[in-house]
Amino acid sequence: MRSASFIPVLHTPHMPQSVGRRAYWAATIGIGVLALWLASFYAPVEASMGMVQKVVYLHIPAAAAALLAATSAFGASLAYIWTRARVWDRVSFAASKVVVYSTLVVLATGMVWGKSEWGSWWTWSPKLTFTLILCVLYAALLVIRLPVGRPRRAMAYAVCSVIAFLDAPLVYLSVNLLPDIHPNSLPLTSEMRLTLGVCLVFALLASAGFIAGTFGMSRESIDATERLG
Repeated sequence: MRSASFIPVLHTPHMPQSVGRRAYWAATIGIGVLALWLASFYAPVEASMGMVQKVVYLHIPAAAAALLAATSAFGASLAYIWTRARVWDRVSFAASKVVVYSTLVVLATGMVWGKSEWGSWWTWSPKLTFTLILCVLYAALLVIRLPVGRPRRAMAYAVCSVIAFLDAPLVYLSVNLLPDIHPNSLPLTSEMRLTLGVCLVFALLASAGFIAGTFGMSRESIDATERLG
């Protein structure tokens, strides 16, 4: 009789979601392994910059992930302000974490590249400065949001998140709008473009998966709490 009682568990509606998540992350990790192999062995070493050019395969995908996450946090914060639904607060919080992690990678790889090309670990160029501001703003948002579970803090966080997003477009437009030592583009061979493309896909899939996973787990947690209540 006990063995029969497990049959409903094996056929719950959550199983397809669980299988889908595993398949998603398996594919994402596979693409990540491919990206690492391409960056390490397939993409040629750039003649003038040397090995340091390979940081671009981390730098640009991390920057794209930061933009995706900032946009997600912005949208989720607007949704929370409109609906007061806790799930949007948690999604925005998760997206803000991705912004902080991604911009830290952008800054670190940018410093490595800058030391090699400019002879300095840091320069107050508009793009670098706006990226640093973005990182600090979203790190501050995480502090504002803690501890999780207080509605007033959630609302304050959501409003500040919407405001903080205004810096995100400046990071990407500053090169064209303001004089900047930061290059707007780099010469890439077809092998380099392919490698960069795969790295971009991995970074965006990983970021989107983390944010979407938080959304799914938050909905399940809230639904379970409501059923128990």
